[in-house]
Amino acid sequence: MSIPFVRSAALRGAIAGLALIAAMPAAIAHEFKVGDIEIVHPWSRATPPGAKVAAGYATITNNGSMPDKLVAVTGEISEKGEIHEMAVDGNGVMTMRPVEGGIEIPAGGTVELKPGAFHIMFKELKRLPKQGEKFKGTMTFEKAGEVAVEYAVDKMGGDNSHNDHKN
Repeated sequence: MSIPFVRSAALRGAIAGLALIAAMPAAIAHEFKVGDIEIVHPWSRATPPGAKVAAGYATITNNGSMPDKLVAVTGEISEKGEIHEMAVDGNGVMTMRPVEGGIEIPAGGTVELKPGAFHIMFKELKRLPKQGEKFKGTMTFEKAGEVAVEYAVDKMGGDNSHNDHKN
């Protein structure tokens, strides 16, 4: 790429890099929207052979002026999807339980579904999620309705740094 009127090779390279990033297709931005709700980078982890469950994670932002609730989830890899919460009880014991009534996404706020906190449980797996693949699912909100999403699958034990999957 030739950039006229720029004499420094390093500056030309930097400008070319920025131009390339700006021209990238929106498909690599792994986010989904419905109404005022924005879901950024839904992801899961690869599971070992014989696993019966898998987990899902994402960051959900409500850009609206009224709260909304995530009330249901699905994933094509499982028969059943549930919203769960991990917490430490008064005795220091970590517990995991389904969330009754959904998770509130406050007006103008963000909720992160992440390991060790609120997350999605895909139960009764039909197939195991494999690193590098994506699988389809839905998230249903009380007010905004249903949105189709794709979960990117990171490596087993991967974190939510988003560096373990391929877009």
